Amino acid sequence: MTATQRLTAEQVATYHREGYLLPVVNVFPDRKFQDLKNNFEAKLAVLPADQRPEGMASPHFTDPKLMEWLLADEVLDLVEPLIGPDIALFFSAFICKPKGDGKRVPWHEDSSYWKPIISPMEVVTVWLAIDPSTTENGCMYIVPRTHNTGRKGFSDYEPVDTAKNVFPTEITPAQRNDAAAVPCILKPGQCSLHDGRLVHGSPPNTSDIRRCGFTMRYVPTTVKLSEDASDWHQLYLARGRDQAGNYYADPTKSYPEIVERRAARTKKIH
Repeated sequence: MTATQRLTAEQVATYHREGYLLPVVNVFPDRKFQDLKNNFEAKLAVLPADQRPEGMASPHFTDPKLMEWLLADEVLDLVEPLIGPDIALFFSAFICKPKGDGKRVPWHEDSSYWKPIISPMEVVTVWLAIDPSTTENGCMYIVPRTHNTGRKGFSDYEPVDTAKNVFPTEITPAQRNDAAAVPCILKPGQCSLHDGRLVHGSPPNTSDIRRCGFTMRYVPTTVKLSEDASDWHQLYLARGRDQAGNYYADPTKSYPEIVERRAARTKKIH
């Protein structure tokens, strides 16, 4: 490992082969992690009563304070060995399943939501556990190696019940292998890493323990944001330099207009 890389060569090879990795490290020092958790708790406390907490998407557009974690070396040093030294922040979200009635996340590929938005499809997600993430409270399950086989991130989907599911569609049963799924069990402060094309999902949370995670998504700067998407989404240069001619937002600024434009869209991105 180099001074700026937190993964071994073997871990990097495992990620590219399997499509995911559980590094079993605390991403941030204790105090920094607690500050992030406090930031989330404050947002949750003022969440409108009619809004579910499973999809608190892109909070960084209106809270530049989150850049303290999203652009932190502790995170980027996990990402760089996987996608290289030129890195852009693509997306973030708090995904919180309340105890007792947390919704199921249907089987999906993140890439299916992003196909018209970025090219090439090269995304790594850092899924940071805010709470314990276990089989009892609805942890994420992944299906290894599905990022590099078959449909490579673009399966066929069918409708599901939105009263029980976070998303309105799910990969068709004929194109899934649920029996091969592996749980991503995490302690608070630990993370999983997964490729944007990997098949994954999670069961409902019927336990008496909340399950919250902070997803931080990154792309190499060789990835280009589409012209259409630039009206309602923005990238941030996290490390290195641009390689694709993208415009990058100012990490010190708030962008409420972006949030408004996103809310007006009928098709959401994950």
